[in-house]
Amino acid sequence: MSDTVTNVDTIIDRYPGQPEYLIFLLQDIQAEYNYVSPEAMQLVADHTGVPLSRVYAVATFYQSFSLEPKGEHEIRVCMGTACHLKGSGRIVEDLERRLGVEAGHTTEDLSFTLETVNCLGACALAPVMVADEEYHPTVTSQKINKMLKQLTQE
Repeated sequence: MSDTVTNVDTIIDRYPGQPEYLIFLLQDIQAEYNYVSPEAMQLVADHTGVPLSRVYAVATFYQSFSLEPKGEHEIRVCMGTACHLKGSGRIVEDLERRLGVEAGHTTEDLSFTLETVNCLGACALAPVMVADEEYHPTVTSQKINKMLKQLTQE
């Protein structure tokens, strides 16, 4: 048995085996591993008595769950109207080139996940991106350099 399965079992053991704990279990697994693996979904289904298809439906419905491993650092670029008009498309292209990964994916070394989002609720700061929950306003190529340098030194 792998360490991951053992640790998922530890998370699962914290909850009664009832369907109403499905989302709580998935949230705890997501928090621990940055994604919910197929193996973890099966363990949750077995524990709660919920069909695997329903566990999968819940995990794919909510954007807070990822079915693929996420990087150590998550970068989200706003593609809302204000940010788009101020060049967020170029920001995404710049990050894709620098990180060697397309938006919506994670680098092979699991260092970075690059995502685009419809809105970050900070239109006055356009174009804006969030790196590890820290907002970066009026993003430029120079600001990307500085942000990536900080993240790789952590």
